[in-house]
Amino acid sequence: MLQTVWVSSPGSWTLRESEHHHEGRQRSWRCRCLRTVIQHPCQRHVRKRPGKARMLRKIQICLCFCFVSGILYEISLLSSCVFNYLPMSQHYLTPEQVLNLGKSIIFLETTERLEPPPLVSCSVESAARIYQDRAVILFMKGLTNETALDLNTSYAAFSLLSSMKNVFIFPLQMETVFQETPLLQWYNQVVPEQEKNWVHVSSDASRLALIWKYGGIYMDTDVISIRPIPERSFLAAQKSRFSSNGIFGFPARHKFIWDCMENFVLKYNGNIWGNQGPFLMTRMLKTLCNLTDFEGTEDHSCQNISFLNPQRFYPIPYPAWSRYYQVWDESPSFNHSYALHLWNFMNHNRKAVVAGSNTLAEKLYKAYCPTTYEDLIQNAKQRDFTGSEDDV
Repeated sequence: MLQTVWVSSPGSWTLRESEHHHEGRQRSWRCRCLRTVIQHPCQRHVRKRPGKARMLRKIQICLCFCFVSGILYEISLLSSCVFNYLPMSQHYLTPEQVLNLGKSIIFLETTERLEPPPLVSCSVESAARIYQDRAVILFMKGLTNETALDLNTSYAAFSLLSSMKNVFIFPLQMETVFQETPLLQWYNQVVPEQEKNWVHVSSDASRLALIWKYGGIYMDTDVISIRPIPERSFLAAQKSRFSSNGIFGFPARHKFIWDCMENFVLKYNGNIWGNQGPFLMTRMLKTLCNLTDFEGTEDHSCQNISFLNPQRFYPIPYPAWSRYYQVWDESPSFNHSYALHLWNFMNHNRKAVVAGSNTLAEKLYKAYCPTTYEDLIQNAKQRDFTGSEDDV
């Protein structure tokens, strides 16, 4: 019985015959056929002129190298292109585009005010200086896409912050932030006008959703950064066995943050200050870890979450918050701290940095947010000049 098979080879087709009764002949014929390779004209040409082949290969390698180098160069320019965002630009990036760069530093303003006070400006500026390779984002509740177009001409602080290439200012749109999280159902049911602590509760919820979705570090707007935080998944101990939620960092989609959002809804009580904030973080951490007292400046770790020593962010505890606005004989070094929380909630905006006062807070402004401090001095001079004209 005769079987005819067409076998493809480069540039031609080869006929193979075989008979079932002659297996030896079949194998021999197959071997001869498979050894018969008709070379492609280009292949014959290359073999005859190996020098040109090497030259072409070198050209290909050079072109590939140039292509890869171009891609790497574009990536190196990404931060420059992305971080040159100005609020009044009509073509600025969306929050998602910036957040998707990863490892953002996130601040929230959940009041309706549009002019960031000096402490907020200092917090954002200091973070932008310490984390120059990261996007630093200030979300503002009172900001809309329409008002964003006129910020530089209306508010000096926006001009100051937007001059920093890695600072972004976006509207805080809570319904969008809470999408695809357990918090959306709660947000659709809650009545903000009836909430006693809505500014704080909405901030507590927003920071959880943003960190869960995009990862990075959240900081309160009264935190002055002084050196980079080396940890990726961390909570900040306000004191032994008690966590704050004023500073924390996690990768995107971390289970701990998801569990916190679920507990936020399950145990919601807006009448108790901090129930959805530091008390939430503390009770969730206790479900994972056996918390013990801190000794010295060591950090604790549990379930791959670092519980950072109070010295990292709270070397001056909240009962002594006013010491930031006092003159020290010898200023502390804060060698064990990554950032400093100035307890603005305790301050209630009563005390502020005054140029020439020589307080600890003024020294921190000079060292870590010099542009904000210069603006503070200019405003003070302008007020003095206006006051002297009024006297005349």
